[in-house]
Amino acid sequence: MTLEEVHGQENTMNNTDRVQSAGAALEELLVSAKKQDYLTVGVYESAKVMNVDPDSVAFCVLATDEEYECDIALQIHFTLIQAFCFENDINVVRVNDIDRLADLVRADETGEPKDAHCILVTSPSANPWKDPALDKLSLFCEESRSVYDWVPTITLPER
Repeated sequence: MTLEEVHGQENTMNNTDRVQSAGAALEELLVSAKKQDYLTVGVYESAKVMNVDPDSVAFCVLATDEEYECDIALQIHFTLIQAFCFENDINVVRVNDIDRLADLVRADETGEPKDAHCILVTSPSANPWKDPALDKLSLFCEESRSVYDWVPTITLPER
């Protein structure tokens, strides 16, 4: 085994650990933000918040799975949301397990399941919310961008 092969295996292991750590941080962030009522769930609801108060958006999660990969309208919405996030320095990640993500944000008061394709973590501009999980995810996104991974994919931990 050459030095390059050993170094490549170490990087793969470190990257797997980074993604798993980011998944745990994302789960922690979503649970905490939900308790604080700092979540906006749904593509259209998120677009409204971004339009009315973009400074309140702290983090963006886009979720899809194989069933929705061919949904052109959803992909167009994702492209527009990503562009908005990039333009406004909002960190954005993808999650490929929409069912698990929907479980984390659960149904609304009426018992109807929410559209979990886009989730925003918001923070009031007057009193910014600080959360260690948000800091971890911001660092994860920054490190991902340094290797040209503009919208990193996060895997949520198993339950």
